[in-house]
Amino acid sequence: MNTLKNQITDVLKNSMRAKDMATVTVIRGVQAAIKQIEVDERIELDDAQVLAVIEKQIKQRKESIKAFSGAGRDDLASKEQAEVEVISQFLPAAMTEEELDSIIEQTIAAQEATSMKDMGKVMNSLRPIIAGRADPAQVSAKIKAKLS
Repeated sequence: MNTLKNQITDVLKNSMRAKDMATVTVIRGVQAAIKQIEVDERIELDDAQVLAVIEKQIKQRKESIKAFSGAGRDDLASKEQAEVEVISQFLPAAMTEEELDSIIEQTIAAQEATSMKDMGKVMNSLRPIIAGRADPAQVSAKIKAKLS
């Protein structure tokens, strides 16, 4: 069974063989974040939970990129961007705009959402579907546009 954790370990091994130390460091950081949760909560993470950890790692780096760019530290911003690209390989294929719009419309109809008050309901039911495949901020903006 090729779980997401196994894929991460395989990439780590291949990067070590290739002596790609930048990738090794990033992958070890992701593995440490996964292991930390497993130890703290005494559970074995499944693919969905590992995906959530990966998304969080990417989000943290994107926030760092924004901060570094704003401070004129393009060297650090590009390092963070390279790390985002390494981690992003573990995300599922991104949704197309058409797929995303279609799923949002179906969910709004299924939830019988009519106003901004229903936004939370719609977003919560979409979260498992879009996990790792679409930017939640972008999805949120699309829902707002359709409900307002």
